[in-house]
Amino acid sequence: MKLIYKGKEIDISEGETIKEVLKEEITKEIITCNFNNEIKSLNHKPKQSGKVELLDYTRTEGKRVYVRGIMYIMAMAINELYPESLLTINYQLDNSMFCTFEKLEITDELLEKIKTKMREIINEDSPITKIKMTTEEAKAFYEKEQNLRGKLQISSETKESVSLYYCKDYYNYFYGVMPISTGYMQVFDLVKYENGFLLRYPSKKDPTKLSEFHDNKKLSKTLEEYETIHKILKLNTIHRLNRSIEENNGIETILLAEALHEKKISDIADQIAKRKGTKMILIAGPSSSGKTTFAKRLGIQLRLNGIEPKTLSVDNYFVEREQNPVDENGEYDFECIEAVDLKLFNEHILRLLAGEEVETPTFDFTTGHKSFGKEKMKLEENEVLVVEGIHCLNDKLTESIPRDKKFKIYISALTVLNIDYYNRISTTDTRIIRRIVRDYKYRGYSAKETLQRWKSIARGEEKYIYPYQEEADATFNSSIVYELGVLKEHALPILGEISKEYPEYAEAKRLITLLNYFKQVPTDYIPESSIIREFIGGSVFSY
Repeated sequence: MKLIYKGKEIDISEGETIKEVLKEEITKEIITCNFNNEIKSLNHKPKQSGKVELLDYTRTEGKRVYVRGIMYIMAMAINELYPESLLTINYQLDNSMFCTFEKLEITDELLEKIKTKMREIINEDSPITKIKMTTEEAKAFYEKEQNLRGKLQISSETKESVSLYYCKDYYNYFYGVMPISTGYMQVFDLVKYENGFLLRYPSKKDPTKLSEFHDNKKLSKTLEEYETIHKILKLNTIHRLNRSIEENNGIETILLAEALHEKKISDIADQIAKRKGTKMILIAGPSSSGKTTFAKRLGIQLRLNGIEPKTLSVDNYFVEREQNPVDENGEYDFECIEAVDLKLFNEHILRLLAGEEVETPTFDFTTGHKSFGKEKMKLEENEVLVVEGIHCLNDKLTESIPRDKKFKIYISALTVLNIDYYNRISTTDTRIIRRIVRDYKYRGYSAKETLQRWKSIARGEEKYIYPYQEEADATFNSSIVYELGVLKEHALPILGEISKEYPEYAEAKRLITLLNYFKQVPTDYIPESSIIREFIGGSVFSY
């Protein structure tokens, strides 16, 4: 067999690991690898020839493995020191995981003790080994151990075996590839935060140190609120959700989730109504957050408050193509705020707020030019402008408009559902799956094309949306606890079209594995006004 590394062919014997063959190349910075477009452990033993790429923390896949490893070490340390503590890894906050205990008071001394134990485990550099059991073996194992770690795998219809990671005498399940030993995770910290603590780790930009923590209080509050609600409803893990879906096809779960959305939208409309003088509602959020459906449902609630919404599209205010800024590669940067004709946009808003009639432009993306004469707009006394766009939380977009005239809303699908108490579901994964389904159904893009574009989309969000989310007057969580059970039916065939020869195969395989944990939710039960309809079709709203 041959291992192809950096264009060179290297002989590899059956039973040899990638680490053994490339030992001169693998430092502690190299944490995982891509073999034939699949993410593999460095201890992977190839059974056929293939191309390998070594991955460090600066790569998304490498960071995932590092974070998984440091969570494993933390759970291992806590299990040794406080086995009855009931640790839960809740959600991510700025290169940190927010964690809580059910049966332990969190103090600085306690966290220091856990950190010391974690450092001992790291310094020992003990091997982390993956083992597989048949489902029957796993059932007997769990009955003997009386522990829930990884137990969800038993109930998964698509799994013929159960995988657990062992280190010394400790075992746990973690979704995805793990580092091959405990010595790889050198940089971390534990810090008290709210009613729990943060497990901190580096950003991809500099893996050697922890970056400054940016505390997003509003985002944290929204996540905590949804986390609490779903714990009360006993819908905070996939196991509990699947059990709910099995009962009456999850009708009660669907109704509860949709009622929660309607209540939150109604609350935001009430806040706007109480803010006398508000004439402009600005909505921003990352891709596939459901902004369009949210805006339409918010409009209905505003009307109940005697406020008529009028939509103004930022997309019609792009600068002429020849004036559009270019990026470092010399290509047009349509996402930067300078791509918007800020002067004209602000001039039109000021005139509308003054009661004047404005001839709004229509932008032709093919020619790259604005035209006038098709649309006119005037704002009546009981009307407000509703503007949705990537830069809506950035005051530079509306710098001529007084702050008290504006109400800003941040919307994102902030997933609070966990695989189990140690494995969270990434908010980003939910949005990627939403976008894959919508792009395929309505834009003619394959899953491979959507995954290719995602890195560019994520860069734009990091630069133009996330830095301004704390500027929002209200935050709306558009995630729906049952949605991956609905999206599963639509996404699996599309993802399955990505074959092994493509680089996107590794990501497709990861998402397929995640979706297969979910019981399918019948599409027929989903209300026509649901945000999820924006992605799967059948919405009562026109887009």
